Amino acid sequence: MYQIISPSTPEEFDRYFSLRYDVLRAPWQQPRGSEKDSEEDHSTHAMLTDETGQCIAVGRLQQNSAEEGQIRFMAVHPNWQGKGLGKLVLRHLETEARKLGLQRIVLQARENALNFYLSEGYANTGASFKLWDIIQHYKMEKVL
Repeated sequence: MYQIISPSTPEEFDRYFSLRYDVLRAPWQQPRGSEKDSEEDHSTHAMLTDETGQCIAVGRLQQNSAEEGQIRFMAVHPNWQGKGLGKLVLRHLETEARKLGLQRIVLQARENALNFYLSEGYANTGASFKLWDIIQHYKMEKVL
């Protein structure tokens, strides 16, 4: 049984940010702290846990304008990838975006995640940037 929560305690945020770091930064030897940015306090956070409370997937929604939200820092623990958990987090964040009255979602997808986002109705609008001159990203968007 899975549960999606918004982390609220220091311990929950530690688990949330640890997963983001372990999946999105550590494999490229990036420093601790690089898994965070200045929008953390102004964003909607989603943490998917298993029945033991282990953090196994995360994602964040930030509001860019009255109409637009942005999904960032999507990560699924490697042992849990391919089981549809990223879809649960993504759909949860889209629901939260609708509650805020947002009309579209944008995101920057890593090349290895393109098919995931395409399968969820996002359109690829083209290559955008290479993170650390290594990981190609693509701008994607979806009308809610």
